[in-house]
Formats: sequence, C-alpha cells, structure tokens
Amino acid sequence: MQSSVLRRTLLGILKKPGPTLCCSRRNNTNYTIGGLWEPEYLEAMKSKVPLYDTLNIQMKGYDYPLLESYQKFVHTIASNMDIDVEECWATPPQNFKINTFKPNSTVLDKEFKLSLYERNVQIVDMPTTLYPILLSALSASVPEGVTVTVHEHDPEHEEVRYIPDLELKDLKDQLTLMGGPRVEKKKRKK
Repeated sequence: MQSSVLRRTLLGILKKPGPTLCCSRRNNTNYTIGGLWEPEYLEAMKSKVPLYDTLNIQMKGYDYPLLESYQKFVHTIASNMDIDVEECWATPPQNFKINTFKPNSTVLDKEFKLSLYERNVQIVDMPTTLYPILLSALSASVPEGVTVTVHEHDPEHEEVRYIPDLELKDLKDQLTLMGGPRVEKKKRKK
C-alpha cells in the first residue's frame, strides 16, 4: 500500500511540466537539449575564449607600392596566427590638390597633387587572446607614412569601395524626367 502511494507520488512529480529548455547527459557521450539529441562534439567545437565578431584593419598611405606590400604583410601575419581573413579590398583613392604660396603674398609658389590610398583587411572570429598580439605586431611593423586603424565592421565601410556608375545614374535621371519607366500590358490572345 505504501509503495503504491509512493509510486503515484513519484509519477506525479515526474509528469509535471518542467522548463522548456533542459539539459541532461545520457550515456556520458550525448547531450539532450530541449528534447533534441545533440552530439558532444558540437559543444567541444565552441570556443572557450570569447571571440571578436568582425574587425576591419584599415591602412591608409600616400605611397601605393608600400601600402600594397604592407597589406600583403598584414594578411600573411593574420594567416600565420590562424586568424580567419575573410576579405581584403581597396577603395578608390582620394585626390588632393595642395598649393603653397610665396611668403606674405597670395602668389602661387608650388602646386602638388596627392592621392591617399586605402586598403582593408577583414578578419572574423578572432580570439580575444590573439588581439593584443596582432596589434603589437602591426604597430611594430608599420612603415613610415602609413596609418593603421582597427575597428568593428560597419556596412558603410564596405559601401565606400564601390565606384558609382555616373552614366547609368544620368540615364536614370533622364528617364524620370521623361515620365518614368513605361509599363506595358501584355495583350491577351482570345
């Protein structure tokens, strides 16, 4: 009599609804999460060190060959440190016109045309333990005239690299001035 009461009590406790996410271990090798079986190696593949999501290493300089060489160097360092380099890209150069004047006058002395080049290396899932090592390696090896910045990825940084098609833009403007695109109805055959 007492055992049947105990059995009903235990069954009542076990049948009560529990939390929706529960973790249990079966057979010392498998995990069950929320009623789904997941193998142990999925947990083992997760990094125990926090990761940076997506970072851009941005390099700017006036000397084109030097900047290209340094971008290759940064890519090689990151690859050798087992950091995932997702993408590298160049942006169109910014052109500047620099004028110097003769002392105490408005007479033009010299005129210089400078181009500022930019290269980017995008890295993903970098462990936080490797970040200071990479930064010290980059800062120790940066050449003269090159500035390096590291920042989180922003979609605006990627949009800068595309050059707009001015001809296409002009044609679209002309089309809107003429009344917009023409919509033709298909003729039905009866």
